Amino acid sequence: MENKSDIRILRIYISSTDKFENQLLFETLVFKAKSMGLSGATVIRGILGYGASSVIHSYKFWELTDKVPVVVEITDEEQKIMLFFDSVKPILETMRYGCLAIMEKADLLLYK
Repeated sequence: MENKSDIRILRIYISSTDKFENQLLFETLVFKAKSMGLSGATVIRGILGYGASSVIHSYKFWELTDKVPVVVEITDEEQKIMLFFDSVKPILETMRYGCLAIMEKADLLLYK
């Protein structure tokens, strides 16, 4: 990341159990970001949340399936983020239960 004024954070909100072609979707997104040379990606697991369906999902140690919210954050320059998003948008649009993708401007303080 060279242009400090053009940094964006893409956040994709999905479920921990969402899959694409027999792979967890959050893994698919991170590996795709890596293959496209994006600067960084992080998966954050939620403990409670709901989305467009208004169904609340929470983490409880006795549940057999951990269907909880997951946020995939990807950081880079706006142009690279948009190229990445355009490449994964068809995948996200086929999601059975939906998802949310947002992008916001960020100030780069340190990247090493």
